[in-house]
Amino acid sequence: MSKTYAKIQHQVQLFYILLKRRLGISLAMPRSPTNAQTSPPPTATLKPRRTKRQTSSNAEAAPVPAALKEERRRIMEVLKPVVHMMGSMLGPNIELVLHDLTNPSASVTAIANGHVSGREVGSPILTGPKDDRAFSAALTAATDTAQSGHSVVDAYPTLSPSGTPLRSATVVYRDAEGIPFAALCMNADLTVLKLAHAWLEQSIHGRPPSATANEVHSDPPDMDALMGEIIQSAVHKFGKPVQFMSKDEKVHAVEEMLRRGLFIVKGAVGRAAAALHMSRFTIYNYLDEIREREAG
Repeated sequence: MSKTYAKIQHQVQLFYILLKRRLGISLAMPRSPTNAQTSPPPTATLKPRRTKRQTSSNAEAAPVPAALKEERRRIMEVLKPVVHMMGSMLGPNIELVLHDLTNPSASVTAIANGHVSGREVGSPILTGPKDDRAFSAALTAATDTAQSGHSVVDAYPTLSPSGTPLRSATVVYRDAEGIPFAALCMNADLTVLKLAHAWLEQSIHGRPPSATANEVHSDPPDMDALMGEIIQSAVHKFGKPVQFMSKDEKVHAVEEMLRRGLFIVKGAVGRAAAALHMSRFTIYNYLDEIREREAG
């Protein structure tokens, strides 16, 4: 397990424990029979302190008032259609995810363009992008309920589970008591824009004879590397040699390449065909099949 993953997992575990205490979820801590008989019941009139960080490990979880539960439910229901609307407008390379922070083991309650990170409704919070600063923001929000308003984590770099560079941003939502309960995240795969930029640069400027050695080898290797990363990511997604892939799996691989903008680059069809051990004609047939399916 990498140090980064271990750090993120530790942050999520701390966040999960703090949420369970503040949101009234039972910690289910084991108690010995002796302690069960001698420990007095919790005082019903004791109110949790919300203006300071609560650090005691044996603090009692306060029940969530019905009004707060209803407030959270309504906000989540309002945000769900927003996720799908924005996902359709922003395009297939930008993922939008709505998290229920009170349920980390199945936090994803709505998602658009989930192919960017490979997630779906019901996925746990740990399956998100690597190096996600939103974990730290959510942890801070959970331990400082004196802060009012929602927390915004501006654009920051992350990585998809397959290693694709992403640009991410997150809003952590609080209820009327200042307790974080939801997060709306945006993860953008900018590979298609980088490919388009590299292709335009090469088409407009070409390779001038007076270019230095560094200039000659700057843009084309970058574009080649991006194309290779897209093709390898799509082909290796199923974890099996190409010769053992079914037709449906190969179609899915071509669709993944299409979504990430590979085929706007000259020569991409030939490279994809070589990687999948098939003809260019077959690639074109798969592309027609994918477009007909999406149109229908």
